[in-house]
Amino acid sequence: MVLRSLYELYDRLASDSSYDIAAPGRSYQKVTFVVVLEPDGSLAGIEDARVPAGSRPVPKRVLVLGATKPSGSGLNPCFLWDAPGYLLGWDARPERAERALETFAAFRRRHLEVEHQVGNPWFRAVCRFLEKWDPKRAKDFPLLEEVATGFGVFQIRGEASYVHQHPGIQAWWDRRTAAEPERMKEWWQTRAPGTQSDPKGQCLVTGEDAPIARTHPKIKGVAGAQTSGATIAGFNDSAYWSYGLEQSYNAPVGVEAARRYTAALNALLEGPQRDKHRIVVGDTTVAFWTEKPSVVEDVFAAFAANGSDAVASAQDDVVRAKLEAFLRAVRQGRRAYDALGDDPDATRFFILGLAAPTPARVAGRFFHRGTLAELVSCLHRHHRDIGIERQWREDSKRPDPEFPPSRLLLAQTARESKDIPPVLEAPLLQAIVTGARYPTGLYQAVIRRITADRVINYPRACVIKGYLVRNLGKEVPMSLDTSRPEPAYRLGRLFAVLEKTQADAQGSGLNATIRDRFYSSASAMPAAVFPRLLRTYQHHLAKLDGGWKVVREKLVQEILDPIERFPAHLDLAEQGLFALGYYHQMNDLFRSKEDKVGNATEGN
Repeated sequence: MVLRSLYELYDRLASDSSYDIAAPGRSYQKVTFVVVLEPDGSLAGIEDARVPAGSRPVPKRVLVLGATKPSGSGLNPCFLWDAPGYLLGWDARPERAERALETFAAFRRRHLEVEHQVGNPWFRAVCRFLEKWDPKRAKDFPLLEEVATGFGVFQIRGEASYVHQHPGIQAWWDRRTAAEPERMKEWWQTRAPGTQSDPKGQCLVTGEDAPIARTHPKIKGVAGAQTSGATIAGFNDSAYWSYGLEQSYNAPVGVEAARRYTAALNALLEGPQRDKHRIVVGDTTVAFWTEKPSVVEDVFAAFAANGSDAVASAQDDVVRAKLEAFLRAVRQGRRAYDALGDDPDATRFFILGLAAPTPARVAGRFFHRGTLAELVSCLHRHHRDIGIERQWREDSKRPDPEFPPSRLLLAQTARESKDIPPVLEAPLLQAIVTGARYPTGLYQAVIRRITADRVINYPRACVIKGYLVRNLGKEVPMSLDTSRPEPAYRLGRLFAVLEKTQADAQGSGLNATIRDRFYSSASAMPAAVFPRLLRTYQHHLAKLDGGWKVVREKLVQEILDPIERFPAHLDLAEQGLFALGYYHQMNDLFRSKEDKVGNATEGN
């Protein structure tokens, strides 16, 4: 299903020039250096091909001849481009020096073999260089130490284009690949001993009889995978072979189907339009697309990464307008779908979660598809379920986002981002886009963090409310509900009032408040803590001015009135209600401060 969806996406992306889909027999590669030659093949220099991007240069994206470099321990020379080991016989790692000489010899041999077939002066210059070059000279070029992990290409001094871009070389390459339509692999590469041409069989993606790919092109742009790419389908150990079928013959996919699905996925993850298709949440890389161009496709990645803050950070007025229309649909539901300009009931969306369990492998974590109407409906429900009043702040220049992104919710589970449990990322994204239950581990982790650091902020309140509403079916208000009878909620409110009374009585110079000292035990074992807190509260209350004293005492009595006894303990769900009661009441105490002062004065 995943490969079929990507296979079908290929035609749409290939027809759109903004995606730079490489034609068959070509690929985009990250080039970091250029070997500049004189017309006679002597070396003119080795230059940096990287382009500036912020504080550090990044590789240049160049369309080269041949597909992505295959993996394996065999000799795999590419055509007029490759790593420093192949182009120059040099490797930054001393233990790989002998291997670098072997790869250079293979690269030189393959190119010299076709020199007369190509019959091009630029190509002849490369061949003369390969004949004369001494790999020991590479140490004279310190630039290679910086660009060792990238690829290099050739260029003739004074020419604007690279050698492989010469029209004559391009024409020869096209004739050569067209002569072997069933062989999309680079014909000059050395196959492992004993292997034969790709056999024919039924392709799992298309259902047609076709040459089956022995290996699939690599997937790039997945967080945690090696920069040269990783495989999503492959069997590289005999333990995984069955019925004598080696490598990817176990999962038969046609050569052309493999090229198309990998080209489409690489365009989403690494192409010029990756910013609107690729989202990284923890160690999960998410690819999002729709079956045809749409407003949702243009803005979903920005929304998923930044929530409603994406509007303020949008640099383009058109993108900002699309984001605002999308947010209206998420906020209001179906009655605002028309603002999207799409047909949400007929347009399908696809979302694919990928991870790299090892640098050379890509694994699918989840895949979901549906209509845009279903997606927006699930997003509307998600933000309704987690919706809660934003936290009161004295400085409101940067308020909490109306729609918090998933990364902000996940960040509440750990002290540092590196400690976020990876098992929560995919289930949370699935819950958001499908309407499934939120992961219980997310709620439990947030409760543990609150117990540890005694902080109840807006995103944590969102997680707690969402879990209680969706998973446990409870009705939880967005703001303070003074009529709510549950002891856990009322005790959370009471704790907030006691803390605020302490702060009003003793000022802001306290080394430790009652929240610092007693929140964890009060939220878990109220009966053991609250009698002591109420005795201390009487001393704090006595220090308040008359009007404030009356108002605060009435509030405490109103909260305590329905509570016959303090519970001995609160379970995890009740601890969540306790936290929300605290959050709601503390917001109310700060927001209504001026009004309450006025009312207290008038009462006296």
